[in-house]
Order: sequence, then C-alpha cells, then structure tokens
Amino acid sequence: MPPHRPYDGKAMTEVQINAVDEELLDTVLAGDVEFSGSMTFKKPLMIKGRVSGKIRSTSELHVDEKAVVEADIQAAVVSVKGVVKGNIAARDRVELFSTGSVDGDVTAPIVTMETGCRFNGICRMVAPELDAIY
Repeated sequence: MPPHRPYDGKAMTEVQINAVDEELLDTVLAGDVEFSGSMTFKKPLMIKGRVSGKIRSTSELHVDEKAVVEADIQAAVVSVKGVVKGNIAARDRVELFSTGSVDGDVTAPIVTMETGCRFNGICRMVAPELDAIY
C-alpha cells in the first residue's frame, strides 16, 4: 500500500455545470409563489419562490438562486442554485451550483458540486429506489 500523502490542492479540477435555459422549461413557479403540499409533475419545472412539502417527478426539477425548498425530493434530475432543506433522491443526477445549499441527504448515481456550494448531509452515489410516482 502506498504511503498516505496530504492533499496538495492539484488533484481536483474546477467543475462548471451548464445552467438550464428557462425558455425551454414548461413550467416556472415565479418568485412570488408560495406552495405547501405535495407536488407531482411529468415535465421539467423551475422553482423561483418557496415550496414546502413533498416533490415527486419523472422529469427535471430546477431550484433557482432565490428559491427556498423545504421538501423531500424525488426526480430524474435535481439542479440546485438556491436552498433545499430535505433529502434528494435523483434517478439520473444531482447538480449543486456554487450558489446552492443543501441540508439533507443526497442519493443519485451522479452528483456534481461546484466550488462554493454548501452541502450538509450524507451523499450516496447509487441509483435510488424511488417511490411509485403515480
């Protein structure tokens, strides 16, 4: 076994995640929208306001920079630029941008985190067993 070497700061590369074009999304919940309850959808959705409860989707969920989501989330792709307080389970991937904050566990086969993001929880890089959505 090779000897342990301290981290030299050179092994990691800077990660840049491509942002979604809002014009390509079917639904955008505006910044003045506050929703509480269970949310289920089949097409890509962006949240700009406040959502609390439970979110289930077979598609993509995008949490914008000023959004606050207090919910457990299940979706194909979860992209976070704002605040998420709750667990995230993604079939395909989770993207955490530099402005994003997640307080909760993340389960997904691919997890990408930009420098500067905040993550407090456990990360499992496996495909989650998602609840039946419908």
